[in-house]
Amino acid sequence: MAQLDRRDFLALTAAAPTIARAQSSHVNIFDLSDGAPPIAHALEQLRLALGQQAKVHNSLGEIHQPAQRVVIASAASREARQIAGAAALPAKPESLALLPGRLDNQPVLLVSGGDTRGIVYSILELADRVRHGAALGGVTPAVEQPVNSVRSIARLFVSELEDKPWFYNQAFWRDYFAMLIAQRFNRFSLTLGLGYDLPRRVVDSYFIFAYPYLLSLPRYDVKVAGLPADEPARNLAALKWISNEAAAQGLHFQLGLWSHTYQLIDSPRANYTIQGLTPANHAAYCRDALAALLQECPAIHGITFRAHSESGIPDGSNDFWKTVFSAVKDCGRRVEIDLHSKGIGAVQIRMALDTGQPVKVSPKLTAEHMGLPAHQAAIREQERTQASSTPLERSFTRYGYADYLPEDRQYGVYFRIWPGTQKLLLWGDPLMAAGYGRHAGFCGALGIELCDPLSFKGRHGSGHSPERPIYADKSLAPQGGDWRKYLYTYRLWGRRLYDPDAKPDDYRRYLRKEYGPLAAAPVEAALGLASRIHPLVTSTHMPSASGLSYWQELYTNLPITPGIPHPFGELRPPRVFSRVSPLDPALFCSVHEFAATVTSGKTEARYTPVDVALWLERMARESERQLSAARAKSANAGDPSFRRLAIDVTACNCFGRFFAHKLRAAIAFSIHETNGEVHNLRNAVAEYRLARDAWVRLVQATRGAYMDDISFGEAPHLRGHWADRLPAIEQDLKAMETILAAKATDPAVAPTAPPAWLKPRPAAPPLSHRAPASFRPGQPLLLELTSSAKTVSIHYRHVNQAESYQVEPMTAAGNLWRFTIPGQFTDSAFPLMYFFEMRDAAGHAWLHPGLDAGLSNQPYYAIRRA
Repeated sequence: MAQLDRRDFLALTAAAPTIARAQSSHVNIFDLSDGAPPIAHALEQLRLALGQQAKVHNSLGEIHQPAQRVVIASAASREARQIAGAAALPAKPESLALLPGRLDNQPVLLVSGGDTRGIVYSILELADRVRHGAALGGVTPAVEQPVNSVRSIARLFVSELEDKPWFYNQAFWRDYFAMLIAQRFNRFSLTLGLGYDLPRRVVDSYFIFAYPYLLSLPRYDVKVAGLPADEPARNLAALKWISNEAAAQGLHFQLGLWSHTYQLIDSPRANYTIQGLTPANHAAYCRDALAALLQECPAIHGITFRAHSESGIPDGSNDFWKTVFSAVKDCGRRVEIDLHSKGIGAVQIRMALDTGQPVKVSPKLTAEHMGLPAHQAAIREQERTQASSTPLERSFTRYGYADYLPEDRQYGVYFRIWPGTQKLLLWGDPLMAAGYGRHAGFCGALGIELCDPLSFKGRHGSGHSPERPIYADKSLAPQGGDWRKYLYTYRLWGRRLYDPDAKPDDYRRYLRKEYGPLAAAPVEAALGLASRIHPLVTSTHMPSASGLSYWQELYTNLPITPGIPHPFGELRPPRVFSRVSPLDPALFCSVHEFAATVTSGKTEARYTPVDVALWLERMARESERQLSAARAKSANAGDPSFRRLAIDVTACNCFGRFFAHKLRAAIAFSIHETNGEVHNLRNAVAEYRLARDAWVRLVQATRGAYMDDISFGEAPHLRGHWADRLPAIEQDLKAMETILAAKATDPAVAPTAPPAWLKPRPAAPPLSHRAPASFRPGQPLLLELTSSAKTVSIHYRHVNQAESYQVEPMTAAGNLWRFTIPGQFTDSAFPLMYFFEMRDAAGHAWLHPGLDAGLSNQPYYAIRRA
């Protein structure tokens, strides 16, 4: 973070009177900028925050009048340099500055930035501080600049019933865009065509093939059967207005066209069908329609394409995509091409680059879910080595950065966080948000796009009402739109992507105003800890990488005992809980793998389900304590805002306790399956009963608050309520109890001494390692560390998820350990990554650097080329 250093700060505050010394309540705002529309929008927000006493001037003619004075000027202007004095003004795009000083011998507050968007951020930062109680004259000086150049929100249209109201609602868009830009987002993506992953068994086809819903081209007789004749014109007018409004408020507007097929498969219930297209005119129509769309909507700054088979276009259809890309090439202005990365290879990337337009490739961060902030140390073996049906399929590109990060790439890379893990509950952890902000720039990447909360609501024709309801208790619905529930979430994501190390006041001021000054701190802690629970489980236990198959937040029970049906067909036999792979198998081991190490007398260096269960219980317990403190300190715990938060925090904590107990139950059951010892089976039943009890408390916390059918898809595992999941948990527990009854002469579940495997591993011995700043391709790379461990191994590979790790022992001279990565290996376009595995004389094992207490650090080293 580029804050003022201490010398600059002291010089400014000592030498320059602040505008607090002015006695008048009037505020004169001197706008010396270029008057760009985004600045005008931001100025209106500032004027409203200051009240009716604020007056805007476009010159310094009134500067000697008695008033508090705010000067808005570019960092490159003479006035800004004069006010800033010795302080360095930001030149980087999107940087901002709030500095007290003097101009024409008058005390003023400078509001400045490195470009138009930076000035907008500065104005809105000042407005935000004023709205949250800061005195204009007491504004803390700040100079900040962005760490990530892509900070994006995607909003998905997937339901005609539930999404049309917000699509046509101009008041919604004005407020929503104003919120996004105020929280330092710089991009917005309106995403069409993601209602289905494949055009099969379609019910709600609205906008799947978007062009004919927006345009009527004279050259083509293409129409949507059943669509009112005036609706394409209405939709186009709405799109034009939305994109213009986004641009006017300072946002890059991206249009996502995720489907390019007009043919629906096995879809007799589809509400609309496309007429007038054939294979002969399909590509040309898409080209001409996209060209017309870019002409009609000049504020579209980029197009996102899903250019693999799920778009409805078979893999290898290079001629089709070359034709479509030509519309962007010939549009006459700069329009970004963004390729969703799954399956994308060098040929398609080259076709996009050949348009001469800027190109980005956007991989998923942690599959279609939200895991821990750092990129996976490894992807699952089934993704890395999955047999391809054709040579064109690149399965390892499905769920991470794949091989898209060579240093010589000619395209930008940013990451997309999909809404598979959490769609509904409030999320807000400053520590993890900062972690995402830091790791968004991994190996020169540009940032992150986050799918909007409630993404996929009403998907697959599962919508209930134009009101887009989630609450049964209507008093819990936020005033002004469902998105307002997540204002804290947006604030953390936007500001921590902008600067992971920003001062915490930027979110704490919101908490103080929303929940009261006494309750703010425990609210922050309670929600922060609860918000770590689902990402941790995502990274450690992944029944399906597809968000369409697995919704952890509204968990469908995967049985521990065999023979009970469940929807997780991605699993390999035996399809039971203990066999589920972690999303990050280099960092975590599965229940089955851990049970095997226990029964064989070995030890596991990776994090085990016992470690995870301990973390989950600690987070839930402390979060519950903090929530209780917040309730006691809140001036109005009955306020809908606090009740919404309390319900969601409780739901997360109950889920954390459920999963901790279920992990232990699964370990004990898996060990019993190997050695037949009944006491392990007793422990499994006892732990599973505790898990069931935690789920009952989750149901009690959410019943009556949330709707009985919270629908994010047509399939049962994508809709319903937590209460619906309890019978499957009871069925699995009953099956385990039946097994115990058949094997035990005394079927009672008596407490037993905690098994040895349940004990936490001891702390790792100290290890000191300084990673090299860079490496030279083709030159050996010496790595050294000091540790008292008995053995140390290194795991290393290129930053390419198609590769497996090289694992080699390090050599020791006393406590100094060395290993040299050979020059043949460093002779690569890719950065290098590595981590260490160490063991002591007692056989205990650890990874280094591993995870820190907040689970938000990078648990490996990554080194880029010199």
